Amino acid sequence: MLELIAGKYNYWMYIVLMMIGLYGMMGKRNLIKKVIGMSIFQSAIILYFVSIACKKGGTIPILEHGHGHSEHIVVDVASYINPLPHVLMLTAIVVAVSTLGVALAVAILIYRRYNTLEEDEILASK
Repeated sequence: MLELIAGKYNYWMYIVLMMIGLYGMMGKRNLIKKVIGMSIFQSAIILYFVSIACKKGGTIPILEHGHGHSEHIVVDVASYINPLPHVLMLTAIVVAVSTLGVALAVAILIYRRYNTLEEDEILASK
C-alpha cells in the first residue's frame, strides 16, 4: 500500500492542490481569496493533465529521417509522446489567465461599489 502511495506522489500533490483551491473557493468569504482558490484549482488541473501526457522514455513526435520513400519507414508509435494534451493545456493556461484577470477586475468594481470584499457584508448591504 505504501508503494502505491509513494509511487504516485505527483497525483497526490495534484489532489492536495485541488482540495486547497476548492476550499479557497467554497470555504472563504473574501472575494480575493476565492479568486486565488480558483487560480490554484485551475493550476492543479493543468499540472495533472501535463503530467499524465508524459511517458518515461518517450520522445517528441518528429521523424528524424522521414523524407524519402514512405514505404520503407518503420515508425514505433508507442515511443512518441502525444502532443495534444500539452497543446490543450497551453490553451487552458491562456483561459486561466484571462479568467483571473476578469475576476480581479470584477472584484475591483465590487470593492468600489460596496467598499468591502467580504461576501457577508456585500449580501447584508443589499
